[in-house]
Amino acid sequence: MSFPTDPFREARKAHGVLRCPSGGEEIPMLLRHEDVRDAARDWQRFSSDAPFRVPIPSEESMRTMRQLPIETDPPEHGEYRDIVAPFFKASKDAETVAWMNRLIGGMVAQAIAQDAVEIVRDFALPLQSRALTHLLRMPESEAETWISWGIHVFHDGSDASAKGSTLERYLEAQLDRAAATPGDDFFSALTQATYRGRPLTRAEMLGFANLTFAGGRDTVIHSVSSVIAHIAHDPTVLDALRADPSKVPHAAEEFFRITSPLTQLARVCPVETEVAGVRVPADGRVGLNFASANRDETVFEDPDTVRLDRRPNPHVAFGTGTHFCLGAPHARLLMRTLLEQCAAQVSRVDILEAEEKIERTPVYARRVGFEVLRVRISGR
Repeated sequence: MSFPTDPFREARKAHGVLRCPSGGEEIPMLLRHEDVRDAARDWQRFSSDAPFRVPIPSEESMRTMRQLPIETDPPEHGEYRDIVAPFFKASKDAETVAWMNRLIGGMVAQAIAQDAVEIVRDFALPLQSRALTHLLRMPESEAETWISWGIHVFHDGSDASAKGSTLERYLEAQLDRAAATPGDDFFSALTQATYRGRPLTRAEMLGFANLTFAGGRDTVIHSVSSVIAHIAHDPTVLDALRADPSKVPHAAEEFFRITSPLTQLARVCPVETEVAGVRVPADGRVGLNFASANRDETVFEDPDTVRLDRRPNPHVAFGTGTHFCLGAPHARLLMRTLLEQCAAQVSRVDILEAEEKIERTPVYARRVGFEVLRVRISGR
């Protein structure tokens, strides 16, 4: 099962923009790499200072707080970002690298020992949750609670608002606990942090925590499951990484490029703007389609093909500019380690059952991962 073809190719070549209806609003999506990159870096014309409106569709019904720091612009964005940045930089520490190797190495070995494993809920979700405990300096036992929420705390159930409330109740309880008995964990840092000389409000604390739990959850899970599926489709990937381990970092970047599990985010135009020949009214939104930009044939030769040593690889899977993803170092460490451990331990992967997860809108449908991916993993 290879990566699906690019649903945006023809529109990108012809117009560079695709009009996407969403919640009664028609949002022009930028498809070309140059347009996406330029808009992402021009926060004055394309603002993120728009609570609930950066995601597409909007999330007014799914949460009660502004997500921080993503839904702000400079200079506020940088000041908010600095509050939590130390937690996300930990992915570069030798101790964290060794811990991630132990975690993923053990999970791969356990998967090999089973007759079959369902990758989405029984491998990728626990991996993402356990890795997050280390990042946030939380007890690993907390991962069991996070696993119980399912793939996406907002969208993995029929009652989205109830799922969002579950997350908010959990975050409130953790902030209460941290305020009463602070430690060195993420929640304690929020309760002790200051912004422009004052303590954070509870709404600001919740904004940081909500994004941390919701923003990197399904994206990591779908990236992991897509890579496992690709290894099943093309086992020479493991041969190539074993033969030349120096390819691993480049392979990880290539998988982020081609999976692009987050299709797009929005920006709001403070004043009437023309972009790629389309007029956007004041307070209108523009979609930055990262998935399309990452398949732009004017930037990436043979863009639908996985090239483990693709260089240069200016993908925008983590965004670009001021709002470059804080969690990128964590996601990169996780993906590199997964590839290293699979190359060391796995001889082949056989797909037993697969149900693709399709993101559907009125104007496009694209695979962003799997609902179910049951495989047999054979050891070396």
